[in-house]
Amino acid sequence: MKVLVVGGAGYIGAHTVRMLQAEGHTPIILDNLSAGHAEAARRLGVPLEVVDLGNKEKVAVLLAQHRPDAVMHFAAFALVGESVSHPSKYYHNNVIATINLLDAMRDQGVKRFIFSSTCATYGNPTRPTLDETHPQQPINPYGWSKFMVEQILKDYDRAYGIKHVALRYFNAAGSSPDGLIGEDHDPETHLIPVCFQAIQGKRNGVTVFGTDYDTPDGTCIRDYIHVDDLAKAHIQAIDYLLKGNPSVMLNCGTGHGHSVREVIDCVEAVTGKKLNVTIGERREGDPPVLVASAGKIRSLFGWSPKYTELRPIVETAWTWFQRGGKYEAR
Repeated sequence: MKVLVVGGAGYIGAHTVRMLQAEGHTPIILDNLSAGHAEAARRLGVPLEVVDLGNKEKVAVLLAQHRPDAVMHFAAFALVGESVSHPSKYYHNNVIATINLLDAMRDQGVKRFIFSSTCATYGNPTRPTLDETHPQQPINPYGWSKFMVEQILKDYDRAYGIKHVALRYFNAAGSSPDGLIGEDHDPETHLIPVCFQAIQGKRNGVTVFGTDYDTPDGTCIRDYIHVDDLAKAHIQAIDYLLKGNPSVMLNCGTGHGHSVREVIDCVEAVTGKKLNVTIGERREGDPPVLVASAGKIRSLFGWSPKYTELRPIVETAWTWFQRGGKYEAR
């Protein structure tokens, strides 16, 4: 199949592009490069169309030119704090731009859509393990923007027959085991790469935001899912829609949680180096535990994560950072 991968020069998008290639599909990357990397597309040998979804006319022309069999949509702003300070930026990019893409798909008769959603649509959890029946009550504009697109997808399915799979990510982590592609954000906010930057002297240390949570070691617990396992879920989502199945929204996590302290300990074990750790105050809106209940995706797709332990995930990330940790490093 020909698959248009929007945001395919970014972290999760690039790993999914590589897996699409491995599965015999033909990916085309659309990216405005505001957060993605042209070097990622070059390393993968995939055509890159530098287009912003805010430009309806260019998006329409590109869809007409390529006529993909399916579209995967990874392009979104995803910093919670920034979304609170600049909600307009998030609603324009994450919601309005997605409508532009969906309208171009409708006009060209493209009926399969895979969407990167988030566990942030649930808001503050009322139970430690979240399944798809958990109430959705976002607490920031980022979460609301993804929640709004989920509703739009339901409406576009009913009205226009565009079938979708929305995958609600938990904490994406790790990198390609061979170090060819990896995680390169600016600014970097994810815990594992922040730890490696500190190990390599690129920042002073790591701050643990709160050690008095009701968890075994007092620090927050999160569900870390390897980026290649996320990519596999996207490939299986296409197969699911190809079989004529109905639209669905699914959690994508391992079902196992690891605390901030466990992640720090694991990074130190993998690198053999000690981190400079500072204890900070709790961050507003950080729930003690966020862990996926992923039974639905397992039963519908037969999906099963390859990386079920924390250390192998951290080791793949370390391979990437040992090779520079940035696309322009080589």
